Amino acid sequence: QVQLVESGGGLVQSGDSLRLSCAASGRTFGSRNMGWFRQAPGKEREFVAARNWSGSATYYADSVKGRFTISRDNAKNTVYLQMNSLRPEDTAVYYCAVGNGAVLAREARRYAYWGQGTQVTVSS
Repeated sequence: QVQLVESGGGLVQSGDSLRLSCAASGRTFGSRNMGWFRQAPGKEREFVAARNWSGSATYYADSVKGRFTISRDNAKNTVYLQMNSLRPEDTAVYYCAVGNGAVLAREARRYAYWGQGTQVTVSS
């Protein structure tokens, strides 16, 4: 079993930056793919970013490409999401997740463990 705890969310203004953290405990996640998703009120959960264990592959949603960066520190069992140039449409609950297979994926069904989420609110 893996437990994930996100932190770093908050209320910011348009153009500001935030860094989300996701700390994992329990079984090691060192060799697992990691992802970030988000869900805005009234909308489905959507993919944000993913990174494999070595960092040799990363995926981003088109809406965040060039503004968000996913990184991980396997020694600390922590994955990060650096979010720059935030926009009001980035407002959502952000979730980190651990992948359940070898293939880096954008689909939520490819992730086995999820955190409880952290709220990000961007005001205009």
